[in-house]
Amino acid sequence: MESLLSLAFDNLSSFDGSKIKKGLRQVEGLLAQICLAGQGSPKKQGENQQQPPRRMLADLSPDPAFREFFKLQEGFEWNVAQRLLTTLDWLVVRGGDGSYDMLIVNTLDLIQGVLLLHPPSRVLFQRSVHMNLLLDLLEPINSPAIQCATIITLVVALLDMPQNIRVFEALDGLLTVTSLFKSRETGREVKFRLTEFLYFYLTPETPNIPKPDRTSVIAGPELIPGSPGKSKLLASGGRQRSKSESGNTLSVDAKKQHLDRYLPGVVDELLKDLDTYKPFGGILS
Repeated sequence: MESLLSLAFDNLSSFDGSKIKKGLRQVEGLLAQICLAGQGSPKKQGENQQQPPRRMLADLSPDPAFREFFKLQEGFEWNVAQRLLTTLDWLVVRGGDGSYDMLIVNTLDLIQGVLLLHPPSRVLFQRSVHMNLLLDLLEPINSPAIQCATIITLVVALLDMPQNIRVFEALDGLLTVTSLFKSRETGREVKFRLTEFLYFYLTPETPNIPKPDRTSVIAGPELIPGSPGKSKLLASGGRQRSKSESGNTLSVDAKKQHLDRYLPGVVDELLKDLDTYKPFGGILS
């Protein structure tokens, strides 16, 4: 697996857009192989085709390829999320004319996938430089496709990570999101995604606290037990969380007060919708 990642990383580090595109495809192929492992070969055209069953992260843990991938992500050298963030930054800096928009969207999509496959990588967004990168992509100058992909990436980066939400708030993330939401120039699809984000923000927070009776990789106690010590990823890119930080949650009422400053009179309606329609199917509540 190291050789596959090495080839992809070499292409992602290129200054050539076509090579970056190839690197993104290589990462996508690797993630697809891991997600589809054990589901058998695809049916031929004309056969009764059904969508593969939905698999939870814990369903992948017995697979050797997933376990190898997960362990490699704990170190800085092979961490895919970090490489993709570096690539994203390069594309944003050099893509002001829109020439790299599609590559930016593809990179954001892959960041979402990696963060879902390796939740500990979300700790990267405790660094303001990475959170600011996402917030910059929500500026009106960016295309609707980039804004929509960024909103989804932001949700995945904040999921089950109260400390990341606090970083988002400290960097005026709520101001960025609500300004885009209120702007008359914002398109319908982007507003729909922003509404989903606001629903997500108003859901109860759950601190991600490792179980005391098991030694494991950070934020993955149920998946791969027995990895000793601190996460190398944390040592390289973020800070080891203290017990107080792990429990750094805000109540829904407290977050409502924060949001009321930017959307007065709207938050109560959002909370009613959240309670009535349960847009996330109860998964986040």
